[in-house]
Amino acid sequence: MKFFVDTADVAAIAELAELGMVDGVTTNPSLILKSGRDILEVTREICGLVDGPVSAEVVALSAPEMIDEGRKLADIAPNIAVKVPLTWDGLKACKALTTEGFTVNVTLCFSAGQALLAAKAGASFVSPFIGRLDDINMDGMDLIADIRTIYDNYGFGTEILAASIRSVNHVTQAALMGADVATAPPDVLKKMAEHPLTDKGLAAFMADWEKTGQKIL
Repeated sequence: MKFFVDTADVAAIAELAELGMVDGVTTNPSLILKSGRDILEVTREICGLVDGPVSAEVVALSAPEMIDEGRKLADIAPNIAVKVPLTWDGLKACKALTTEGFTVNVTLCFSAGQALLAAKAGASFVSPFIGRLDDINMDGMDLIADIRTIYDNYGFGTEILAASIRSVNHVTQAALMGADVATAPPDVLKKMAEHPLTDKGLAAFMADWEKTGQKIL
C-alpha cells in the first residue's frame, strides 16, 4: 500500500518524506485555508518535497472552468494530480484532462456507482471518503471492498485512494480491503508506530539494562 499524507503543512510533509513514509500528498481547499498560504506557492513547495503525486483541487463547479483551473494547477510541477469532484461536470473535466495526459484524482466518492463512472472517465485515482460514511452510520470499508471487486472484475487501472481516514484502524482495514493508497493526516501515520505492548516491553528492557550498569557509548 502507498501512503499519501493529507495535509498542506510543509514541515510535516518534509519530516515524513525524510523517513521514506510519503509516496504522495493530498490537499484540498480546507487544508489550504489551514496552511494560511497561497495555493500556488505552497503546492509548488510541496511538489519539491516528494516525487509522487501531489493532489491539488480545482474550486470551479462547471466543467470548462474545472478544465482551465486543472491546466493551471498542472503547470505547477510535473507531479501534480488535478483533483476534481465526483459530479457530472467533474467527470467531464476528468475525461478532458486525462485525454490531455494529466493525472486526475476524482474526489468525494461515496458510492460504488460513482467509482465506476470515475474509472470509465479515465481517473488515475478515485477517493472514497471512509470517515464521512462512518459519520452517517454507514461502513466506509464496505465501499472500499465493493470498488475493489468492481475494478478487479473489469481490469480498471484507476487506483483506489482511501480518504477521510480518521484512525490507524482505518488504514489497516483499507489495506485489508485492497485499497491501493491510503491518505491520512500526519498524526495518524505517526500513531501507526504506537502500541501499548511496545511501550511496556521497552520499559522492561530499559529497566533491566539499567541494572546491568553497562553503557554502549
